Amino acid sequence: MSYKAEYIWIDGTEPTAKLRSKTKILSDGEELSIWGFDGSSTNQAEGHASDRVLQPVFSCPDPIRGGNNVLVLCEVLNIDMTPHASNTRALLRPIAEKFAGQAPIFGIEQEYTFFDGIRPLGFPVNGFPAAQGGYYCGVGSDEIFGRDIVEKHLDHCLAAGLSISGINAEVMPGQWEFQVGPVGPLEVSDQLWIARWLLYRTAEDFNVSATLNPKPVKGDWNGAGAHTNFSTKAMREDYRAIISACEALGEGSKPLDHVKNYGAGIDERLTGLHETAPWNEFSYGVSDRGASVRIPWQVEKDGKGYIEDRRPNANVDPYVVTRLITDTCCTGLEKDGLV
Repeated sequence: MSYKAEYIWIDGTEPTAKLRSKTKILSDGEELSIWGFDGSSTNQAEGHASDRVLQPVFSCPDPIRGGNNVLVLCEVLNIDMTPHASNTRALLRPIAEKFAGQAPIFGIEQEYTFFDGIRPLGFPVNGFPAAQGGYYCGVGSDEIFGRDIVEKHLDHCLAAGLSISGINAEVMPGQWEFQVGPVGPLEVSDQLWIARWLLYRTAEDFNVSATLNPKPVKGDWNGAGAHTNFSTKAMREDYRAIISACEALGEGSKPLDHVKNYGAGIDERLTGLHETAPWNEFSYGVSDRGASVRIPWQVEKDGKGYIEDRRPNANVDPYVVTRLITDTCCTGLEKDGLV
C-alpha cells in the first residue's frame, strides 16, 4: 500500500508570499524525506540554477483526502542545505530557542474575506450592501455569507489536529476569522500556514476564493488583520510584565521596525479608523481597540495575562511577527529584571 503526502511550502513572491504544494506518493512505512522543486517557477531561483529543496518540518493528517494521507509543511533550502533567503522560519528558530525559558505563547486571529469572482461574497452585483455593523457575529442569510465553507474549514482544521480555538463572522459581508493557539511561536506559525492552505483548498471546492488582502474593499469598510495575542510566563503571573512588554514594543524605532514587517499594505489598513491606530503612531491601552496594543480588561482586573498587538495585517508572515514580538518583548522583560 502507499499514501499521499502533500508537500506545502511558502514561495518567494513579493511583497506577499504565496503557498505552493505538490503531492508525493510514499510506500507504507516510508518516512517523509527531502524533496526538490523548480524554484524558477516560485520566485526562488533563476532558470539556470533552478533546483531548490523541501525539508519537512511539520506534518499532520490530511483531512481532505483522509485515510493515512498527510499534509507536510516544509522549509525551503538551497541545494547546499542552507536556508533559502525566503525561508523566514529559519530566522525564527534561534529566537524561539533563545527565549524558550520565558515560555512565550501566541494566539493569532486570522481574518480573511471570501470573493465570488471580483466581488466579496454577499456583495450585490451592482452597488454595495447595507453598511457594516450587523454582520459581525451575525446570523441569517441576509447577514451571513459563506458559513458552509467556514464550517467545513473548521472541521478540516480540527481533523488535522490544529490548535484552532474558535471562529466568527467579521464586520464586513463575506469576512470571517479563525483563531490559532495559544501555542509556542514555531507551533502557531506552522499551524497558521497549514490552516491558511486548508482555507484556500476548502474554498476551492465551493468555487470561491479566500483572500488575506488587508483592505479588500476601499472606503468605509473594515480591513482584515491578524491580531496577535502574546504572553510569557512572567506576563501570566505579574501585571508589571504586561506593562514592560507594551513599553518594549513602543521603545525607540521598534514601532516602525515592526510595522514595516507586519504585512504589505499596512498603511491602507492602519489609518486610525475602523478599529485601528495610525500606522506611524504607537499606543497601548486597556480595552482600547483603537490602540496599537490592547490590554484586555480582564488582564487589568486579574493583574496578569496577555496583550494583543492589533497592528499585523491579515497577510503577515507569522514567522516574522512571532519572531519580532518574542525578541522585542522578551528582551524588554530581561532588561527590566522581570524574568
